[in-house]
Amino acid sequence: MTAIALTIAGSDSGGGAGIQADLKTFSALGVYGASVVTALTAQNTNGVSAIHDVPAAFVAAQMDAVFSDLDVGAVKIGMVSQRAVIEAIAAGLARWRQDKVVLDPVMIATSGDKLLAADAVEVLKRALIPRALVVTPNLPEAAALLNAPVARNETEMRQQGERLLELGPRAVLIKGGHASGAESVDLLIEPHAFVRLAADRVATQNTHGTGCTLSSAVAAGLAKGLALNEAVGAAKRYVTAALVAADRIKIGSGHGPPHHFHAWW
Repeated sequence: MTAIALTIAGSDSGGGAGIQADLKTFSALGVYGASVVTALTAQNTNGVSAIHDVPAAFVAAQMDAVFSDLDVGAVKIGMVSQRAVIEAIAAGLARWRQDKVVLDPVMIATSGDKLLAADAVEVLKRALIPRALVVTPNLPEAAALLNAPVARNETEMRQQGERLLELGPRAVLIKGGHASGAESVDLLIEPHAFVRLAADRVATQNTHGTGCTLSSAVAAGLAKGLALNEAVGAAKRYVTAALVAADRIKIGSGHGPPHHFHAWW
């Protein structure tokens, strides 16, 4: 049986993040990728110059088209910038009884551009986060969701992850890529379990779309039947290898992407 994953996210015209990164990741990991586009961005490795939101009703129509035909094994949700779109996605997940949901709360691009409207944050917390199997914020996103300072160490990361659990997801993967130190440490926090995932920090500026890539790699693992901790571990290894290989390709003049297809070319 073919493993299928669905990404619900924004399109990156530069190809390094969003829908494009997700589909590349699914393909690299042997999973068929379907997509629901929530927004179009005019974007490259230097930043986002414009955003065109897809109407909520059309987002819902895309979801219905996919779920009514494809046997989707896992869903990754990325950029959802408007309240109505968030509510439409939550309703669609309920309508189609989707429970393997990886939610990447994309709020700020690598370039620093804001991707989530301020009034949509509370709707995200109320409508989507409780439907997630796992939420995957980076340090600034976790802080923004909690209206708290950015975590400065692993103790504070774990505390913030536990606070995010109180919002209703079944697990939180809080990512330490924005921290400093020789290791890049992510923490997988569940109500009765805790896993520390560490890798050597990779010195590269080609980090555009890394968060999208990690969350879609987790979804790919879930679609293939892996348990959550196994999917997260495999995703961490894949992203680390893609970052190690990132400087083998030259894409744009700013923050380029990791090398999604490092195993092939």
